[in-house]
Amino acid sequence: MARTGGFQDDDFWTEFHDFLFSEQRHAQAEELLATSPLLSFPTDARVLDLCCGTGVFTVPLARRGHDVTGVDLSPAMLDRARKRTADSGVQVTYVRADARDYEPSGTFDVVLNMFTSFGYFDDPADNARMLRTMYTSLAPGGTLVLDLAGKELLARKVTPPKVVQRGDDLLVQTDTVLDDWARLRSDWVLVRGERVTRATLVWFVYSAVELRHMVEEAGFGRVEVFGGFDARPYDQDAERLVLRAVREE
Repeated sequence: MARTGGFQDDDFWTEFHDFLFSEQRHAQAEELLATSPLLSFPTDARVLDLCCGTGVFTVPLARRGHDVTGVDLSPAMLDRARKRTADSGVQVTYVRADARDYEPSGTFDVVLNMFTSFGYFDDPADNARMLRTMYTSLAPGGTLVLDLAGKELLARKVTPPKVVQRGDDLLVQTDTVLDDWARLRSDWVLVRGERVTRATLVWFVYSAVELRHMVEEAGFGRVEVFGGFDARPYDQDAERLVLRAVREE
């Protein structure tokens, strides 16, 4: 039996890659960029994909004519993103950096943080630092789009266990609420033939009100919250928590 170290461990991203970054997820990103009013940017927009992973959004953004930079801490994920970029025949700048400390050489028109790539740091102050990085990376008038599973949505779905099968591989996921709904722990067991890999992930979860407050504290103005990429309201029918904010100064 093997165990990975969670979000900060490249072994985690490698072992669970097929479940985290399926071709279905890549296709979903393509569709969202083609249809979502929240992801419609001028063709020549400078876009920062912060926590870009394998380039799920980075590559199709480049194909749509944007000047894209992908930032991630995982060498394994960046290697996969670079290969996907080369196979697609587009140009993307990739940078290995911690999202709390990334300092771009210039500024961006758009910062994206997609598929619940926020809240992973043990110290909540570090999650606030990451928001400040998003703010300082934007040019005045630039837009942040932050997408995650909101606390209100998770409250409907935390019913362990979840079982997902891809081919012969089986993933069992059990979620546990921690600290009066401040954090969530997710225990994953991946069975691949006779090999069993375990991972334990813990991250902070946010309601719409909590996230709005954090984003405003980071300096953003004109903060809007939506319940999906189709710009629906964040209400009982919401599918995601998608926040859009502007650096006004």
